[in-house]
Amino acid sequence: MATRILLSEDEIPRQWYNLAADLPTPLQPPLGPDGKPVSPEMLEPIFPHALIEQEVSSKRWIDIPEEIRQYLARWRPTPLHRAYGLEKALGTPARIYYKNESVSPAGSHKPNTAIAQAYYNKKEGVKRLTTETGAGQWGSALAFSCALVGLECKVFMVRISFDQKPYRKVMMQTWGAECVASPSPDTKAGRDFLAKDPDTPGSLAIAISEAVEAAVTDPKHETKYSLGSVLNHVLLHQTVIGLETKKQLEKAGEKKADVVIGCVGGGSNFAGFAFPFVYDKIAGAQIEIIPVEPTSCPTLTKGPFVYDIGDASGMTPLLAMYSLGHNFIPAPIHAGGLRYHGMAPLVSQATVEGLLAPRAIPQLECFESALLFARTEGIIVAPETSHAIASTIQEAKRAKEEGKEKVIVFNLSGHGLLDLKGYQSYMAGELTDYVLPEEIIRKNLEAIKDFPKPSLAKTGKW
Repeated sequence: MATRILLSEDEIPRQWYNLAADLPTPLQPPLGPDGKPVSPEMLEPIFPHALIEQEVSSKRWIDIPEEIRQYLARWRPTPLHRAYGLEKALGTPARIYYKNESVSPAGSHKPNTAIAQAYYNKKEGVKRLTTETGAGQWGSALAFSCALVGLECKVFMVRISFDQKPYRKVMMQTWGAECVASPSPDTKAGRDFLAKDPDTPGSLAIAISEAVEAAVTDPKHETKYSLGSVLNHVLLHQTVIGLETKKQLEKAGEKKADVVIGCVGGGSNFAGFAFPFVYDKIAGAQIEIIPVEPTSCPTLTKGPFVYDIGDASGMTPLLAMYSLGHNFIPAPIHAGGLRYHGMAPLVSQATVEGLLAPRAIPQLECFESALLFARTEGIIVAPETSHAIASTIQEAKRAKEEGKEKVIVFNLSGHGLLDLKGYQSYMAGELTDYVLPEEIIRKNLEAIKDFPKPSLAKTGKW
């Protein structure tokens, strides 16, 4: 009847899990502007060699350096909670568990990869990192990590979140980082976007353009770029979440998980939590794995599987992914971390294969679910995590209707203590639901109609 299932520091995973080794249909390569595959050497201006090796690796297990494990031990292993209060409120026969990533110093799952990226950059002589951030969770995590290993850090924060969540900026500054609103006057890309629309709310694609430009234009070549989601090496570092969760479920006496749920924007927290379970599903386990996104940014549920760039100005390679088009400017919902136009190639290919069952949920249902969770479990979650909770409640109610004792596990990817404005607006009745119109998607996709087309190959097993 344990409420929290804990592991010792010695049980922090010693290897990361790489789904690329096990996908039944291999990933399609990133392409350059000429339509030819991008070589690892072409990534050297923005990433250190160690991360490039991980990005292209086909090894199933990749060793975690002991120095990184020591950094992670400041908050890992994170607890797995049994949600007795939520179960009782729902009257469900399902057993609900959640992995609590909100206990990290930055308040989310993001430092799992930020620490690793800062470590590898420092080891190769890099002096500073640039990055983008939406809601500020990633920017905070990288600022924290750079402070620990001794790197400078500059963060381009999407303007709408910069305005909505001012204390995220204070967190970054406390850890010694510089944080500017994007688009900014600090880069050519930022100035160009401001000239087109001085009142733009910004987007992650624009912020990525600025951060990459700031890295590659450093005349001293002492700056690299760091990304908090989407790319293979980022998702790799996050798999400590799912690997710990599997050990904890065993400790709790559970033979398997029936439903695995995570919110999904670019893919990092969902992949880190779910990929070790995808491994089991490929091996024959019966598991429903659900990535949950907002109806206002329905990349997996409404976007096509295409080749698209990851930023707004073409500074990144073409990636085979689900996308709403890189010109997509999302609605200013409070789940800023879920407003990215594209989806991680690994998550995208797993979706094509049928290993994942994505769904989109409107923000009012998500906030309603978050309030129920806060009033039964006590934790005020980030608006991003509220999507996972809403889906968990849907599944728990389904288990009640079916009379089945399912094991449902979700990732609580971050707390919402700096997102209270969203809660205040919801409780005041000021928020509305927004479903992205099909015509806007079609209009955005016009910009990529001449891009190469990826294969939709799959085995058909799922």
